[in-house]
Amino acid sequence: MRILTLAAVIALAAPGTAGTVATPKSQATGVRDVTTWYFYKVRWGHQDEFLDLFQRNHYPVLKARMQGGGYSAIRTYVPRYHGDGRADWTFAVELVAREGAAGVPTEEEIIKKLYPDQAKFRKEEARRFEILDAHWDMPLNPLDFETRTPAGRQ
Repeated sequence: MRILTLAAVIALAAPGTAGTVATPKSQATGVRDVTTWYFYKVRWGHQDEFLDLFQRNHYPVLKARMQGGGYSAIRTYVPRYHGDGRADWTFAVELVAREGAAGVPTEEEIIKKLYPDQAKFRKEEARRFEILDAHWDMPLNPLDFETRTPAGRQ
């Protein structure tokens, strides 16, 4: 199976606190990094088609937003093994958005610039979502156990 990027494990342990959300250093400048994982469950037999459509139509938009300062990181994942753990996703994207960054072009602006044949683009994007069984987004809050005081302790 062809993949965009192969990663062994999505790192689930991020620095932060259970009761207090850690403030990224960039927040002092009014820009805040926000990590979101986007999960896709592709219908059986359509993984390669989905990856082709994602790579052709959506990945260039994400890369353009990163070059414009809207994202500080883009990572893509597939499970290492078929049926690894819960089989509720077959492709994941981790985006680290730079909220508050000035002058970042919108997705719509980028799409108009990158894809002059808008009818073809819309048709292929519709197909990309047509072959999904599920899609969900998971914004994350960092937890820092180094500065967190356990409940009940002083």
